[in-house]
Amino acid sequence: MDLLERTTEMVAIPSVSLDEAALADYVERSLPADRLQVIRVGGNVIARSNLGRGQRVVLAGHLDTVPPNGNAEPRVDGDVLWGVGAADMKAGLAVMIELAQRVPEPVVDVTWMFYVAEEIEPEHNGLRHLVAHHPELFRADLAIVGEPTDGAVEAGCQGSLRVEVRLRGQRAHTSRPWMGRNAIHRAGRLLTTLDGYEPRRPVLDGCEFREAVQVVRIDGGVAGNVVPDEVTVTVNVRYAPDRTADDAVAALRTLIADVLEPEDDLELVSDANGAPPATKHPLLRAMRDRHALDVRAKLGWTDVARFAALGVPAVNFGPGDPTLAHNADERVERASLDQVYAALEDLLTNGA
Repeated sequence: MDLLERTTEMVAIPSVSLDEAALADYVERSLPADRLQVIRVGGNVIARSNLGRGQRVVLAGHLDTVPPNGNAEPRVDGDVLWGVGAADMKAGLAVMIELAQRVPEPVVDVTWMFYVAEEIEPEHNGLRHLVAHHPELFRADLAIVGEPTDGAVEAGCQGSLRVEVRLRGQRAHTSRPWMGRNAIHRAGRLLTTLDGYEPRRPVLDGCEFREAVQVVRIDGGVAGNVVPDEVTVTVNVRYAPDRTADDAVAALRTLIADVLEPEDDLELVSDANGAPPATKHPLLRAMRDRHALDVRAKLGWTDVARFAALGVPAVNFGPGDPTLAHNADERVERASLDQVYAALEDLLTNGA
């Protein structure tokens, strides 16, 4: 099937997170079960070749989308498809299905993973459940996650953590504020310090990462006539994969050391380690060189980190502009589909 036509069919099947069953059924029907071992684990669909090759590559993509934003129905105009999930990431899924159908004798064994619930809380993530209950499916030499990268290789990913910084004060009546100390007012210095943060920009395997520190929430206040004695500032930190979460928390603590006082505290509430670039893997290097692919760092967090945690080098590579993901104007162009398909077909046909 034509790649744009395949993507259009898939965009027409609603698959908002936790409601991916219809699309999973479509994927399962589309895979050549006469050549592949097809496994259904809940809403996840896995297909494996067993040709006895010396290497195995995982091609993975999530089935779910964010809720539509006036773009539930696919719309095609020439070589452009608009619709929710067109870029993120039904275009990548379409490429995966077509490769499974059109490349019957790859030079590497392939595991295809179509999984649920990437767009919502991590506890629902299909890959997370597969890692926990079927770790044998992740034995591979390289993993490629089909997140939209517009045909560039986005290597590794940054880690992400959230920290709650609690600043203390002393309650008092607002008519006599000098009897207390306003904790929310204290947050002003903290916000100024964080606003002046100069991002660390390490270069790893030729990929420049750019760390970020952003306040995402402030909670405080007791009543309309009470000087507040506590404020909680939630900070999101994006850190390069040469650091651990502990390293990133320590760096944050150093950054705001002049603001913190002995009665204050800093609590790590969630973290997800990043993944180092896999740019030196022979299979990836061959694909990159033969197709003159751009290689850059992935600044967000993606499921490549789950593969990296298992010792499997992983990158992001898929059709569609990542800056359009989740937008009302989300779309994918035929040229992007064709470019990614050609590179992956070459990889599966010719290897390194």
